[in-house]
Amino acid sequence: MGIIVWIIIGLIAGALAKLIMPGDDPGGIIVTIILGIVGAFLGGFITQNLLGMGSGGFIWTVLVATLGAIILLAIYRAVIGGRSARR
Repeated sequence: MGIIVWIIIGLIAGALAKLIMPGDDPGGIIVTIILGIVGAFLGGFITQNLLGMGSGGFIWTVLVATLGAIILLAIYRAVIGGRSARR
């Protein structure tokens, strides 16, 4: 059941990351949603396992997942956007 919740939170996080960082993304909305899901997992792993911060409720989880999604979206834009600019 936990995986399904993280995927749903990842979808929310991906949408929030897109609202916070508007603009053209190489790959479109599907890639942004996938980055949101991966960011949710990454943010949850880092805060719970590496930083020792337990779960702080739904709002905390969405904030952490959104931050992870924003970081991944920025990295993705830098890597993929840089490739398309060189062509």
